[in-house]
Amino acid sequence: MQANVVVEDMPTAPFTTDPRIPPRDRVVSRDLLDRWARERPDKVFIKFDDTGEEWTYGQFRPMVLQTALGLQQLGLRQGDHVLVWMPNCRENIRVFFAVNYLGAVYVPINTAYRGGLLAHVIENSDARLAVVHGDLVDRLREVSTATLETVVVLGRQPSGLALRTVDYAEALLPAEGRLAAPARPIEPWDPQSIIYTSGTTGPSKGVLSSYLHMFSNAGPESWPFVTEDDRYMIASPMFHIGGMGGMYVMFVRGASVAFLDRFDTATFWASMRRTETTVAFLLGVMASFLEKQPPGPADRDHRVRCVFMVPLAGDIAAFSARFGVDVYTIFNMTEISSPIVSEPNPVVRGTCGRKRDGVDVRLVDENDCEVPDGTVGEMLVRTDRPWGMNSGYYKNPEATARAWRNGWFHTGDAFRRDADGYYYFVDRMKDAIRRRGENISSFEVEADVVAHPDVQEAAAIGVPNEMSEEDVLVAVTPVPGRTIDPVALIEFLRGRMAHFMVPRYVRVFAELPKTPSSKVKKQEIRAEGVTPDTWDREKAGIQVRSDRFNARS
Repeated sequence: MQANVVVEDMPTAPFTTDPRIPPRDRVVSRDLLDRWARERPDKVFIKFDDTGEEWTYGQFRPMVLQTALGLQQLGLRQGDHVLVWMPNCRENIRVFFAVNYLGAVYVPINTAYRGGLLAHVIENSDARLAVVHGDLVDRLREVSTATLETVVVLGRQPSGLALRTVDYAEALLPAEGRLAAPARPIEPWDPQSIIYTSGTTGPSKGVLSSYLHMFSNAGPESWPFVTEDDRYMIASPMFHIGGMGGMYVMFVRGASVAFLDRFDTATFWASMRRTETTVAFLLGVMASFLEKQPPGPADRDHRVRCVFMVPLAGDIAAFSARFGVDVYTIFNMTEISSPIVSEPNPVVRGTCGRKRDGVDVRLVDENDCEVPDGTVGEMLVRTDRPWGMNSGYYKNPEATARAWRNGWFHTGDAFRRDADGYYYFVDRMKDAIRRRGENISSFEVEADVVAHPDVQEAAAIGVPNEMSEEDVLVAVTPVPGRTIDPVALIEFLRGRMAHFMVPRYVRVFAELPKTPSSKVKKQEIRAEGVTPDTWDREKAGIQVRSDRFNARS
């Protein structure tokens, strides 16, 4: 049902003369949506894989206005933060753009979060309003909800929740009303989103991103080989930069996206054909899954012309030849803006690419002194554009100061560079563990493991698996007089942490190896890896799966 929404005119204000800052209608969501609905109303913005439904820019703008009106009637104003806790679904897309249309800040939450991690994000966000899927809302009973006042629930309505709850359709699909304009124009440097990414020395940090950061991340200047004529696959969750960011960077082009509920190896190419996708983003493990499928006549029966692989996986030439696509590899983080990008089908094995225009990159030692080519160092990044990377970690000045030292952003990742300017990822200088596209904080894993009554100490590390990713191994010591049952520990953790954080391996120590300053020597545990006495959850037949949701509630 299309609502009758009267939109007040935006206030006017002078714009910067800095040539590095694009105009508002190239960067800011509200201005862009108004522009594309006016200039290309019949162009498809989103094509949904599940039904084949298409939303044009002309159709999409009234949807956003309706949802924005509902949010405004709930009290949302310019600069406010909105928690959005939903799987990939149509309603999530509408809320994302509606929040930004009001000049408010979109704060997505990983659908796997629960317990202490969920409570931390809610408290840190300063949000008074949340939009939550009905299958998740009961988890709010288990944690402190801090400043939250109102929860908009999509689907099954809860009972007895100590917060104001309203139904999504009733609240965010009003029939008519007047949409008040923000108090001032929304600027390219204004906050667009806060995305929580796992830390290694403390709780998850909220990456504060401006519209200009999102534009610089993978916009026309960073990825010139992706054009307004392309359709980009969105299979990553909207709480990831790969999902939300991918949608935004195609939006700034006035281009198109294919929206998938999730990545599925068995149906991937069929989805690409149905949605007429031309550009796809694949984690290395996804590419590996596709390569291991039996070759067939359908391998080239699609319109995909360009594939991004992160990290670089397998034989690029063979993948390109089999599927008829150009392969690119990049290095990126939520905090930065694609500083390293390869040419199509790089022949240099193992490279992430070379530095793109508009950024500076250094590799340094522990004193921020540059290291020579061929030597491993931490990657530091900066851009030549104000607001071209993150605006810090929200309400975490200490972490912001640690990351932004000497005018450079410290990635915490170890690289080496060759004489031709190619960069090669070596290892994570921090203790984050990478699994199924998720950055897992060893600190957060350890905190939940130690919460078990039989565990005295814990150290979490990543160990390589057969998919060229990492699995979680926890080294634990028992409380004196007790023993640790790995099965009981896993069952304990399943109810406390996100599914992707639940360890695969448990190794019991009498005492963890320590430095003289009592720090755990993780490098020793990592070097030994999976030993014969290490318990393996998968060999024990215990599977931990992600939650499944009805995206069409």
